[in-house]
Amino acid sequence: MSKPLADRVAIVTGASRGIGKEIALRLAADGAKVVLASRKAPALQAVAEQIKAQGGEALVVATHVGQPDQIKPLVEQTLNTFGKIDILVNNAATNPIFGPILFAELPALQKILEVNLYGAFLLSKACLEPMQKAKYGKIINIASMAGLHPSPGMGCYSISKAALLMMTRVMAAEWGTFGIRVNAVAPGLVKTDFSQVLWSTDDILKAALGKQALAGLAEPKDIVGAAAWLAGPESDFVTGHTLVVDGGSSI
Repeated sequence: MSKPLADRVAIVTGASRGIGKEIALRLAADGAKVVLASRKAPALQAVAEQIKAQGGEALVVATHVGQPDQIKPLVEQTLNTFGKIDILVNNAATNPIFGPILFAELPALQKILEVNLYGAFLLSKACLEPMQKAKYGKIINIASMAGLHPSPGMGCYSISKAALLMMTRVMAAEWGTFGIRVNAVAPGLVKTDFSQVLWSTDDILKAALGKQALAGLAEPKDIVGAAAWLAGPESDFVTGHTLVVDGGSSI
């Protein structure tokens, strides 16, 4: 089987479940050495064991990307173990509130931004130096259709993802000269634990499915191909792009 990511090293945040887990498994299957980052080590260890059972290499680094002091240790452990960083997938996200922004308080917005935006910002910058030295890098930000169109009840989350999409374009414009490509994936509604409040609410699910050109609710595996393509060599001339994977809901 082809291994387009052979000899590549990838960091995936939020890798213990859902979209992040499936991306990590796919990058490992494509030949990458994968560094699994999330808050809870036991859940990451289960993913690492799955990768190793399939003949891949994985390193677990428990990391809360919303805590700035945990960013540098993640990068250092990756470099100490594998010697380089080729790919970064900023997938970790949070959304502790649901409802109109009229009732949202600043601490809740701040918590969302700390993970969804600031964590991706700081980790991308921390990976810049090793990528710059290698004159190569792929940064993939897992955003959301909520960052392109307001999502009912998820206003603060939508704001954070819109900012992440603009950060993608800014970094792509500034870092292209270093050989670093920065792109984003914007999924629609995906059946994960993270989004359970949406797909388990009949009215919300019906409205979401009613907008789609394709039938059915997306699963994490439906998002993986986009991230794998952006991580691989076939997308080497693509940067600053947002790849929408929404079953056609945006049309």
